[in-house]
Amino acid sequence: MARPSQGDYGAFYETYVSKVPEDNILEAFKKHTGEVLDFLEGIPHHKLNFAYATGKWTIKQVLQHMTDAERIFAYRALRFARKDNTPLASFDENSFAAAAQVEHRDWIDMVEEFQLVRLSSEHLFRSLEEEELKRSGIASGVPVSVLSLGYILVGHAIHHMGVMKERYL
Repeated sequence: MARPSQGDYGAFYETYVSKVPEDNILEAFKKHTGEVLDFLEGIPHHKLNFAYATGKWTIKQVLQHMTDAERIFAYRALRFARKDNTPLASFDENSFAAAAQVEHRDWIDMVEEFQLVRLSSEHLFRSLEEEELKRSGIASGVPVSVLSLGYILVGHAIHHMGVMKERYL
């Protein structure tokens, strides 16, 4: 199935979808999951509680955000793939980050959690037929297709990996 077009998701998701060059979502998961995990495993431990400016997230908070968002986007994809047309609310990533107590969490455990959540997302998308990938629903007030949510998942992690490289390391 071809990659999603811009009309298949809200404009604010273009930041994520544009970071995924693959035309096949399963190939994108396979390629970029390894890249993200290798990057996370290589972050120096003395940087994990570092924030590049006042009011910005630490690296641990960024990873927790990536994991939380992965769960939320996959949940949306599942709901829409199963023909649930209930509009789904947005989530406040800053409230989530403030509520998550990551300062004392073990980094290796956090990386493993992301890996397992990503593996679950990969399995979900591997299980979906073309008809299910074409389905869509309303999330965060805009229409979004199931396939687009896969690209958003992959691109979201790539985006935050880039932010960490640029501003934290």
